[in-house]
Amino acid sequence: MKITDGSSEKIAEFLLQIKAIKLQPTNPFTWASGWKSPIYCDNRVTLSHPKVRTYIREQLVKSIIAEFGKPDVIAGVATGAIAQGALVAEAMGLPFVYIRSSAKEYGMANLIEGEIKKGQTVVVIEDLISTGQSSLKAVNALTAEGCVVKGMAAIFTYGFKTASDNFKKAKCKLITLSDYETLVKEAARSNYVTEKDIKSLKEWRENPSEWLK
Repeated sequence: MKITDGSSEKIAEFLLQIKAIKLQPTNPFTWASGWKSPIYCDNRVTLSHPKVRTYIREQLVKSIIAEFGKPDVIAGVATGAIAQGALVAEAMGLPFVYIRSSAKEYGMANLIEGEIKKGQTVVVIEDLISTGQSSLKAVNALTAEGCVVKGMAAIFTYGFKTASDNFKKAKCKLITLSDYETLVKEAARSNYVTEKDIKSLKEWRENPSEWLK
């Protein structure tokens, strides 16, 4: 679910301004999956901009309280959401943990870093949602420890149907501050891209794995 109070457009504007999101339909990026993409998103860039960082933190806190209430713990997904999650936890006066993509191969072999207890309610913070698979691994890790995951809050989503299906299957509620559709509209409004670019951006969104093939 996307927030609809006007903050979604503001965050899209910020992400474009600070180049946390780059749009290059005529010079596409190549993702690790091999997909050609006209968009590249690195929300860690927001941490270098205090005004943007603060606004995102405020909107995450506001959204979490509105949708989930106050949980016992805030969890961040490594590595992109560790800092964002810690900022949210600090603002809410809550404990913080983060979840690795895989368990350490040494020491305590932890998958979850920090103190977590069975029965605690948790909201997970993510910076970016693509297919949702890696994000939901974090949810599964918390559930395996006996925690009650109330849902996930993310900064941005590409809005792929596969992600929506994955979250529904996992019965995990997802809220996002902004999304791809809002971003493209903001890029058009601010003349960040041309009409031809907008057409290409929409085509990619409809079938990303086959775009440009």
